[in-house]
Amino acid sequence: MTDDAYLFLVDETTVHLGVPPTALGELSCMDTSAVSAWLAAHDVTATSPRLRVLPPEKTGAIPPHAERLPVPLTDEELSRLRHQSAPESVATLEDELLAYRDCADGRDTLLSRALAAGVPSHRVSELTGESLSAVEAAARQ
Repeated sequence: MTDDAYLFLVDETTVHLGVPPTALGELSCMDTSAVSAWLAAHDVTATSPRLRVLPPEKTGAIPPHAERLPVPLTDEELSRLRHQSAPESVATLEDELLAYRDCADGRDTLLSRALAAGVPSHRVSELTGESLSAVEAAARQ
């Protein structure tokens, strides 16, 4: 397994494999001279329906005859790629996990602010659904 994602070209029989780079938004690798030269050598554009990308753990699925190019992705780009290439049921759960992360971010700070403002710990627990011990632990931080 490689640490790089791969850009590759599909034919009509493998069109379902991978994710079109355009579906991922901006990818920093697409602006490199290596990718530009590779695309030009194969007479395709960055928006070609034949162009796909797969994360490192799935590159073994690329057909052996397919033209391919390893490309480094940032952690954020790789996360978007993995999300786009996941089955719909997994992608839906990933969306829920991301929403949870977003709403849980800063949780202890919010609990501490509420307690500092005079909201009783049992009321904070009641309003947030957090256990009383979690609220009291936030107060000690």
